[in-house]
Amino acid sequence: MPAIRLDKISTRAPKGLSKDKTKKKTEQLLSELDDLQNLLYAESKHSILIVLQALDAGGKDGLVRNVFGKFNPQGVLVQSFKVPTAEELSHDFLWRIHKHTPAKGYIQVFNRSHYEDILVTRVHKLIDDETAMERMQAINHFEKLLEQNNTHILKFYLHVSPEEQEKRLMERIKDPRKQWKYNENDFTERKLWKEYMGAYHDAFKHCNDVPWNILPSDQNWYKEYLAAHALHALLKNLNMQYPGIKK
Repeated sequence: MPAIRLDKISTRAPKGLSKDKTKKKTEQLLSELDDLQNLLYAESKHSILIVLQALDAGGKDGLVRNVFGKFNPQGVLVQSFKVPTAEELSHDFLWRIHKHTPAKGYIQVFNRSHYEDILVTRVHKLIDDETAMERMQAINHFEKLLEQNNTHILKFYLHVSPEEQEKRLMERIKDPRKQWKYNENDFTERKLWKEYMGAYHDAFKHCNDVPWNILPSDQNWYKEYLAAHALHALLKNLNMQYPGIKK
């Protein structure tokens, strides 16, 4: 498989693609996904793990709200991973992750994930390259273990341009509805764009046993369509059936 190079992938929808028609397609997909999620929950043979990764202001929260937030909340869980606590740091790096993996019948969304431990840590020199490679190997084994337990994984990288990221970060200063998201450190992290791209490219290269989906994310309507379409295709291919009356 060719290496993923973000600088070769557009952050926008293809020219000429209709925003209105695409949004209608997304609405149809979400309607069908509501039924598919109910079937997933009822059959209780499979689980879904959604991994969302992006730079700051990549649009993860909006994707959770506008796509995964449309489902029955009984069957969807969202977990955000922040800076590890002292307790979490006293264990292996996957310890805090594994306890949030989905039970059969559930969809679990990771808003940031185990990949932070080979991205942020590497960019800020908290781990060396050898440790990063060891962790990538551990991630591959971890994801294989989940798949062996009928957990199907969709990994999404929300691909925004530097220009769009700057626009969104500035909105967090000017828009009263978004000021609660403002973090001065986001502008510091933005200066490390090149370093983050290098870390992500290594993650795509060495942790692609479960393939990455790159979502052009400068336009939220296109990003949401692609995510909904990928999840719809996955659930349809499971050929699930409602269980009969229990005897």
